[in-house]
Amino acid sequence: MRFMMIVKATTDSEAGKLPSPELIEAMQKYNEELVKAGVLLAGDGLQPTKNSIRISYPEPNGKPTVVDGPFTETKELIAGYTLIEVSSREEAVEWAMRMPDPHGAGQGQIELRQVFEPEDLTDHPDLLEKEAALREELKDR
Repeated sequence: MRFMMIVKATTDSEAGKLPSPELIEAMQKYNEELVKAGVLLAGDGLQPTKNSIRISYPEPNGKPTVVDGPFTETKELIAGYTLIEVSSREEAVEWAMRMPDPHGAGQGQIELRQVFEPEDLTDHPDLLEKEAALREELKDR
């Protein structure tokens, strides 16, 4: 089972305030634990939305619209993520609970979301085979 730990943005992260050296060290230690346990798949911090682009699909089959950041509703924004693969929801929660406060100032908030597996989306054998082939190709890179 794959889970994404989504680190919610704060006014500081949106302002481009970098984490303290102590927080970076704590996060590196946490990431080392994830690696040693064999559960870490990916993880990164994200730049503020002033450097981002939002693409929206306002109408079915319509042309997408492009809007440059920044975006104002901080509580809905993401500052980073960690992708893990674990054996249960409970294990995912345990790992999320061990993450240091991602903003170091008592403002941290993590949303834990399970990732769909291909089998969750379709039972069509050809589509599942194509998806497996694409994932193998990614491993070879």
